[in-house]
Amino acid sequence: MSGTTDSLDGFGREARPPCQLYLISPPAPDIEAHAAALDAALKAGGASGGGPVAAYQLRLKGVPDDAILSAAARLMPICAAHDVAFILNDRADLAKACGADGVHLGQSDGSVESARRLLGHDAQIGVTCHDSRHLAMEAGEAGANYVAFGAFYPTGTKTVAHHASPDILAWWTGISPIPCVAIGGITADNCRPLVEAGADFLAVSAGVWNAEDPAEAILAFARAMR
Repeated sequence: MSGTTDSLDGFGREARPPCQLYLISPPAPDIEAHAAALDAALKAGGASGGGPVAAYQLRLKGVPDDAILSAAARLMPICAAHDVAFILNDRADLAKACGADGVHLGQSDGSVESARRLLGHDAQIGVTCHDSRHLAMEAGEAGANYVAFGAFYPTGTKTVAHHASPDILAWWTGISPIPCVAIGGITADNCRPLVEAGADFLAVSAGVWNAEDPAEAILAFARAMR
């Protein structure tokens, strides 16, 4: 995942790489159909490593572990072919089992320290921080590679108990080189204030996968982020 602390030489939006997308899988995809859509969407950005998508998170809730591992085995090579980091939601143990590039931890999914011991120094570990500056500071001090704030807009992807405003992005990028991810109801039409506030990545699910053409949706985001 691009935009880690090694690539940042100062604080503030002007010192950071351009904002990119952090794709999140649909809630209950047909894996073969989704694999084709993912490949087409990642191709939309152009050359590997230079497109608008930095990372993809597989987020499957309420399904058996073997189904998650099977989906990961199908989707990981697609991400690798486009130089896009493959992140597994919630489960550091399954991230280890499938060889994911990292794991995204909710507040009840275990500690950054435990995930780091299991996954190693090179793993990308992100933490959900909702609308909390305190949680973000704790995650940063624990060694997280990125922090995620939200939800910024209404979303039907999951039940939302926390709502964030763009000023938390400006605050974070003013004090920390650790990348921040904005999440929650983000579309190409409403993303610009989050980019301007300082988001390093925009986490998007329905805004791409519910589109008639996910590849065109990626290009629309790319235009909006510029």
